[in-house]
Amino acid sequence: MKVAQAYRFALDPTPAQATALASHCGAARFAFNWGLALVKDALDQRAAEQSSEVPEELLTEVPWSLYALRRAWNATKGRIAPWWADNSKEAYNTGLDALARALKNWAASRNGSRKGNPVGFPRFKSKHRAALSCRFTTGTIRVEADRRHVTLPRLGTIRTAESTRKLARHLERGTGRILSATIRFEGGRWFVAFTCQIDRDDRALAQPNAVVGVDLGVRALAVLSTGETVDNPKHHRAALRRLRRLSKELARRAGPRTPDGSSREASKRWHKTKVHLGKTHARVAGRRRDGLHQLTTRLAATYGTVVVEDLDVAGMLANRRLARAVADVGMAEVRRQLACKTVWRGGRLVVADRWYPSSKTCSGCGAVKAKLALSERTYACTACGLVLDRDENAARNLAALAAGYEHDVAQSCGETVNARGAGVRPADGGRSAEKRELPPGERSRRKSWAA
Repeated sequence: MKVAQAYRFALDPTPAQATALASHCGAARFAFNWGLALVKDALDQRAAEQSSEVPEELLTEVPWSLYALRRAWNATKGRIAPWWADNSKEAYNTGLDALARALKNWAASRNGSRKGNPVGFPRFKSKHRAALSCRFTTGTIRVEADRRHVTLPRLGTIRTAESTRKLARHLERGTGRILSATIRFEGGRWFVAFTCQIDRDDRALAQPNAVVGVDLGVRALAVLSTGETVDNPKHHRAALRRLRRLSKELARRAGPRTPDGSSREASKRWHKTKVHLGKTHARVAGRRRDGLHQLTTRLAATYGTVVVEDLDVAGMLANRRLARAVADVGMAEVRRQLACKTVWRGGRLVVADRWYPSSKTCSGCGAVKAKLALSERTYACTACGLVLDRDENAARNLAALAAGYEHDVAQSCGETVNARGAGVRPADGGRSAEKRELPPGERSRRKSWAA
């Protein structure tokens, strides 16, 4: 079975290689901002021509697609960026491709063909806030035979901080093929992620006919219908004291902005504290991600059917009393990982309806309570007398639901479980705050192109 899978490795570049990595990411940001300025100027010119009643066939063309943006870039790169040859052409293509996707998503969101939350018009990327990232799709992209180095276009061979054996084994057996590579600076370190096409043959399940219900929560990370409870390590809460101290320290330093809002050069101590804060956040995210991977891998490799709830995580995050605890769990990430891993193992993932009363229903007799307060952690059925932990009762109901549930969302590892098919348009007609604040002329100008 061929699946799309990513392998991510930490890099250990030399100072010269780190400078080259940052240069490629900066080139991608430069191309994005240049293309966005070109599109906005073309929209302004087109709006002025339309107000002057210029015929439709004579109106200025807007470089909206990736092909048009690349053609315009190749025609002017020698004048606007005489240093363009210092980086791979893939760096500039990364920025232009990101812009073309952003424009396409905004236009689709405006005309209603894209479901989910409304998408705003692209904004210029700041040098201080934009993520450093660059994607390579052509050129020399390989994992070296020593399993400690990778080779990327124009960047050469870079040492990795960890072994690449998991990917190297697939490449050596011929069961894997690298499609692209993406470099990214995160938490004070450089990473490379290889998007690969992998032939999965590990489809043996420990219990292929078994069904397990998984109830995700805050007190316990997950409660299974088998009675097992997976503790919630609460990584963010454990690091909260250090995060608060570093945040206060960063606020006391001389940052890139003065109190009145003007820009200035940040101090060295500000940069040092910012690096420490970023590393702490990255450590918390890494520990959480590792725990979730261990849980989802074990579930996908053991049970033939895994049942989870369609939780409204965005709605939970709106509760300021629970937002931090809910975000520290990573409920949406559990579902996303299960959607991929159950397919890899030959199982299936069943997602219960969002309004299914799993907590209010008795797993013994099926009676449904009218109300069940969140503070009631023990479920007591007045009909049959069953007394059970609230979360385990919900997990048992989810497992029982799989018997007559035919909808299986885990068909691919693409966008099967995101908001594209389940978005709800807000009451304001789907307009984002940015569109509501646009001047009338600007709004009509963009709307005509989105249509």
